Amino acid sequence: MQYDEQVDARGLSCPMPLLKAKLALNGLQPGQLLQVLATDAGSQRDIASFCQLAGHHLQYEEQTAEGVFVYLIKK
Repeated sequence: MQYDEQVDARGLSCPMPLLKAKLALNGLQPGQLLQVLATDAGSQRDIASFCQLAGHHLQYEEQTAEGVFVYLIKK
């Protein structure tokens, strides 16, 4: 999976994964990809809602066997 930037928010509680993703997206150009790694289950709801409201595209979402949520967001 290719991406332009990564945010590792594993171990952080809500709303930190979303806030870190939002800050990283602010530094990206339209069309670039951000990968977000999180362990907080609330990030599923937060990331999906944020992408919809902010006009970003959630291209990929997965929960690994280790309990890590992986998101790929296109700005």
